[in-house]
Amino acid sequence: MKLKLIAIGCLMSAAVQAQQSDPIIMTVAGIDVPRSEFEYSYNKNNTDGVIDKKTVDEYVELFVNYKLKVKAALDARMDTTTSFRREFAQYRDQQIRPVLVTDDDMLAEAHRIYDQTNENIGPDGLVNASHILLRIAQKASDAEQQEAKRRIDSVYTALQAGADFEALAKQVSQDPGSGRRGGALGWFARNQMVKEFEDAAFALQPGEMSKPFLSPYGWHIVLVKERKQFEPFEFHKDNIFRFMEQQNMRNGIAERKLDAQVAASGNTVTKEQLLDKCADSLSAVDPEMRYLIQEYHDGLLLYDISNQLVWDKAAKDEEALANYFKKHKKKYAWDEPRYKGMAYHVKDPADVKAVAKCVKKLKFDDWNEALRSTFNNDSILRIRVEKGLFKKGDNKLIDREVFKVKDVQVDSVKGFPIDAVYGKLLKKPQDYTDVRALVVNDLQDEMERAWVADLRKKYAVTVNEEVLKTVNKHE
Repeated sequence: MKLKLIAIGCLMSAAVQAQQSDPIIMTVAGIDVPRSEFEYSYNKNNTDGVIDKKTVDEYVELFVNYKLKVKAALDARMDTTTSFRREFAQYRDQQIRPVLVTDDDMLAEAHRIYDQTNENIGPDGLVNASHILLRIAQKASDAEQQEAKRRIDSVYTALQAGADFEALAKQVSQDPGSGRRGGALGWFARNQMVKEFEDAAFALQPGEMSKPFLSPYGWHIVLVKERKQFEPFEFHKDNIFRFMEQQNMRNGIAERKLDAQVAASGNTVTKEQLLDKCADSLSAVDPEMRYLIQEYHDGLLLYDISNQLVWDKAAKDEEALANYFKKHKKKYAWDEPRYKGMAYHVKDPADVKAVAKCVKKLKFDDWNEALRSTFNNDSILRIRVEKGLFKKGDNKLIDREVFKVKDVQVDSVKGFPIDAVYGKLLKKPQDYTDVRALVVNDLQDEMERAWVADLRKKYAVTVNEEVLKTVNKHE
């Protein structure tokens, strides 16, 4: 009994210490929020580069609303859907997998890459060489082959007489890549060139030049500049590590480690279970990781429920959009008229009237499909169109024909010499479709305000003002 009391006392003491070092700053819908979580969110969203920086008090309202929406999503069990769980696990695992990889793991992988490269290079090492190539077509005649041999012998004779190899390669080599560089091929190992070329190059010492020899590409002359063995690991270490980071090899190493642990368990655990355990362990000791994972978890929920109840709902509710516009018409007044219609270009004068007749009785949104099916429904294009809601300066043809702007130079459309416009001039929006984006945005704002108000009524919120005063002001 005494031991049990001691254990309980230790646990209570640890809990008190934790509460003192990271006190509860608020309780939202029955869920306690520690000061460290609020600070993480506040500091991340109010860096020096943020235009609309908030004070701590201003941010409280935003943070509470955020937490209320997440709570609503949890109550709606959105975190149990297959799509949510899959996307969240994918993100979380991206954060967790690299943490599974230690410095020793990376060093061992770097050594493996080095050893494999060294083995591929082999005992003959590396050669830095230049060459001159005179190509021979695969089906070259005897005469063409003899001519190529004569030319390469002539080049070889010139080089033996002291001609500059680099200058001659630029002049006569038919290898466009190396020819521009004076024949330079750079460093290469065995098994990187065709056998005839490789045998000739590796038979030479630095400064030596081969006699002309034939490969499947044609006649070559090779000049070896340098030879060396592959440098020790430490020489290449930094480059190997950069390569590993560029190729994101941490994920591959983590995957192999997970596979090994699954195999060691006799397949009694899965990779997903191992990653769950690792995430819990990391979150317990690393607040930054804990809040990063939680931020993504809650952010996904916030997006899903906001899209369902506000964003997508407002954008698709045509009746609600029409009613909102009707109630707030004055809000959407224009400072200058708009032309709702199209500027178009045709080949045949008769199509000017045909275009107008085609769309005359249609809704504006249906014009494009009607014009496409009527005038551009086969391989012959009869019309080019720009349709929209234009203000002065948006379209030169409309500026000239509708807004009567003087000295406007309309660019001609090649193959469509006849210009025309069709539509009507509006002094103010006729319906919400004329200012749809603005109306959608405003309706979303209104729906969100109403939603938040309901959440505030539904869920209790308490803020510890004394703890709030200590945000970013404690040891």
